[in-house]
Parts: sequence; structure tokens; C-alpha cells
Amino acid sequence: MPFEPRDPDFDRKVRDSFARQQFMATLGAELTELAPGHCVISLPYRPELSQQHGYFHGGVIGTLADNSCGYAAYSLMPQGCSVLTVEYKLNLLAPGDGDLLIARGEVVKPGRTLTICRSEVIVVKDGREKLCATALATLMCMAGKSDGAPTTRGSGADSAR
Repeated sequence: MPFEPRDPDFDRKVRDSFARQQFMATLGAELTELAPGHCVISLPYRPELSQQHGYFHGGVIGTLADNSCGYAAYSLMPQGCSVLTVEYKLNLLAPGDGDLLIARGEVVKPGRTLTICRSEVIVVKDGREKLCATALATLMCMAGKSDGAPTTRGSGADSAR
């Protein structure tokens, strides 16, 4: 479903915000696709991202699902706001057994304050894709709250996406 962004500079806004997320850098995640209401984040496998069986950890899978939804929603939000996850539900459908995770976030229903999104997380092994998780998320537009870097540590601003 095509959406019209409320910020004509949504691409720069989203990419700048993603670049400030130190956790994404720590994981090695990359924003690989962006369009109004759509965001794809990819992450190559590293042993440090695995659980005891050597699969991608469920927390990593959930993080990519959350962020792909968050940035899909943020792409439709106006200037001068930031985005924050209100809730999300993650269904782990198969082990994250592969070389690459791809989280594809899509807006289901945009709203002035709350936006509903879904994400499919795919694991790629030997060139084949397998659905390993789905998520449904609610994101909040925090009007008047800059998405810029926090001015002080622990101020709570660093939790905003």
C-alpha cells in the first residue's frame, strides 16, 4: 500500500536517526531499503549474536523486527517529532539458523499519534530465505520531541528512536 510521507525529507531524517543508534552499529545492522511506510534492515551473522545452539539470538531477531517497524512508521511522521515503540508482539516461527537476517517492516495503519506496523524477519542460509519471525508493533509519534542526540546520559532521550 503506497503512503505519502508528511515530511518530504523523510529519507534523510530516518537515515540520520538510524546512524545515531549505537546499538545498531554494535550489532552491525544496516538499513538497506527505505520508502514511505517501508523499512528493511539487514544483519550478517556473527557468533557474538548467537544463542547456545549457534542460531541468531531471539533478542537480536526481536530488535531487528522492532527497529524495522519503528523506522517504517517514522518515515511517515512529520518533522519535529520522534518515534517510540509502545508495544510489540513477536512470534518466533523457526530458528534463526543462517548467514543473514533481513527484517522487512511495513506500516499497516498510520495515525496521527499511533501507527501500527508489521515486520517479517527472514533468515538466509545457502541463498535460501526462510521466515523465522513475525511481529506486530504499535509506535507512538512523540510530537515536539527532537529525534536528535541526547544532551545528557540517562535523560531518557536516548531511548527514543
